Amino acid sequence: MTDSITASAPGKFVILGEHAVVYGKPAIALAINRRLSLSVTKCTEFRLNDEPADVNSSPHLKNILSRYDMVPVSVRSESRIPAGSGLGSSAALSVAFAAAMRAVEGMSLVPEEIAFEAFEAEYSAQGRGSPMDTSASTHGMGVALNVPGGKPLWEMEKNGRSWNVVGIDVPKMTFVIGYTGIRASTGPLVEKVRKYKDGNRFAADIVDDIGRVTLEGMDAILRNDAVRLGGLMTEDHKLLSILGVSCRELNRLVDASLPHSYGAKLTGSGGGGSMVALTDDPEKVSDAILSRGGMPFVVKTGVEGVTVSARRE
Repeated sequence: MTDSITASAPGKFVILGEHAVVYGKPAIALAINRRLSLSVTKCTEFRLNDEPADVNSSPHLKNILSRYDMVPVSVRSESRIPAGSGLGSSAALSVAFAAAMRAVEGMSLVPEEIAFEAFEAEYSAQGRGSPMDTSASTHGMGVALNVPGGKPLWEMEKNGRSWNVVGIDVPKMTFVIGYTGIRASTGPLVEKVRKYKDGNRFAADIVDDIGRVTLEGMDAILRNDAVRLGGLMTEDHKLLSILGVSCRELNRLVDASLPHSYGAKLTGSGGGGSMVALTDDPEKVSDAILSRGGMPFVVKTGVEGVTVSARRE
C-alpha cells in the first residue's frame, strides 16, 4: 500500500493594481472558492489522470519534479477553475503540486517554501511574472504587493527584482466573474503600457492614480466597506481603459454589471479575459453578463489557501 496525497489550492483574481504593479505600485489579489485538487502517488512511471504521459508536456509539473530527482508519480487532477479565464488555474496547479510533492517526500509544509517552488514553476513555464498569483493560492484570503503595513508573509527575488508579499484578512464577499471567451497574451499588453508610459507624462500619471486607488482599496477591504471598494473598482477600470488595456467586450460586460453591483472592472492583463463585479445580487449580474455574451461565474472570497491530506491506497 502507498500513501496518496491530495492537495487543494484556490484560484484568485486581481482586484486592484493591474499593470501599475510592473512599476512598483501596489496590487491586490483575492483567493476565491473555486479550487483545483490533485491526488499524487508514487509509481513506476509518470502518469496523468491514469494515463501514461510525457512529463515534458507539463512544464509546471516538470519544474517542480526536478527538485525531487524526477521521482515518477501518478497525478490525478480535478479543477473548478476555468482555464484561460484569468482566475489563476496554472498558479493553483503549481501550488497544489508543490505542496503534494513535499508531502510525498515527507517534507514540512512550509507555506513560504510552497509559494517559492510554485512561483519558480510559473516563472519557468511562462518566462515572466510576479509571485502574486502563487502567493494568493498558497496563503488564501488575500495578498498584496508593494504596500506599507499588512501582515508580512515572505519576500521573493528573481532576476534582480524583489517583491514583499503581505497577507490581508479578507471578509466574505460575493463577486461575479464575467469571462469574455477571449484569450489575450499578457506580454504585448504590458509592452503597450510601457511604450505609452515612457512617451507620455499623462500615462505615467494614470499609473500613479492606479497605485493610489489600490491603496485606498486595501483600506476599504480591511473595513469591509463594499460601497467604497466597488466605487474604487469602477474608477480603476476607467484608468485601465485610458491605458488602452480594456476592450469592447470587457467594457460591455462591465457596463451591464454596474446597475446591479457596487462596482466592476476588468481583472488581469486585459485585452479579453475576464471582468469582475462586487455585488449582493449575483443572479442579476450573471443574467446581465449572459445577455451581453459573457460567461458568468459566481465566486466568494475569504477562503483558505492550500490544504493537504493523505490516505492509504
